[in-house]
Amino acid sequence: MERSDWLLLIIPGIIWGASFYLIAEALDAFDPALITPLRILFGGAVLIAIPAARKPILRVDYPLIALLALLWMVIPLSLFPFAEQRVSTSVTGMLNGATPLFVATVASIVVRHLPTRRQLLGLGIGFVGVLCIAIPTAGKGGSSAVGVGMVLLAIVCYGFALNIAVPLQQRNGALPVVLRAQIIALIVTAPFGIASVPRSTFAWHSFVAVLALGILGTGLAYAAAVTLAGRVGSTRASVTTYIIPVVSLGLGVALLDESVAVLSVVGCAFALAGAYVTNRTPRSD
Repeated sequence: MERSDWLLLIIPGIIWGASFYLIAEALDAFDPALITPLRILFGGAVLIAIPAARKPILRVDYPLIALLALLWMVIPLSLFPFAEQRVSTSVTGMLNGATPLFVATVASIVVRHLPTRRQLLGLGIGFVGVLCIAIPTAGKGGSSAVGVGMVLLAIVCYGFALNIAVPLQQRNGALPVVLRAQIIALIVTAPFGIASVPRSTFAWHSFVAVLALGILGTGLAYAAAVTLAGRVGSTRASVTTYIIPVVSLGLGVALLDESVAVLSVVGCAFALAGAYVTNRTPRSD
């Protein structure tokens, strides 16, 4: 990998890791249902300015792109703000480190191919890590358990979405698919956002947080990640996922004074190790 490739690898991980802190800041003024359409709107504005994203796509692929919009954006991006009303940004970010585990699990189900022993080992390690992250929240009441459930549901959606996205991107290009999915996602989420305006207030720091969440997290990070995947392959590009829990944990502790259980930190390490083992490929791949 060249120096520019390393930047494309690191930048999305940092941005997506910081997105959970930005969601927490946005929640100070905005209703959770308003955050999602706003971030999609700002992110889509970035992508639509990129000529490659405006290239035409196959009409036959629009139904799958609509499904991708639901599973990749509408459901998970809507769940995260509601989840962060119940669990900390640190826990949310650490659980996201398990995303590759769900991607690998769904891929095995879709292609009806049993995982290898190495993959089974990685999945086992990773899911033990997920349990360790979630267990400390059990003593905080049912609300926290619901929040963890929301995050896990969002990650399961990512598992299906990323497996749907691969063939779509191969046929049409990554950025055109992402832009169309964002447009569909905005159409779906906008009515809920408009209805939530009376429940929202306004604060500049919350608006700036949503603006950054959209421009950086839903715009530039997507563009950087898909560009890297096209240059070095999806396997190497997926390493950016491992940066998310570290950044989220650091910002949660440093800026939000969140307390994190030692068991959750250990679980985060297990989840990352499991994701690495599950997705590790031979050098010849």
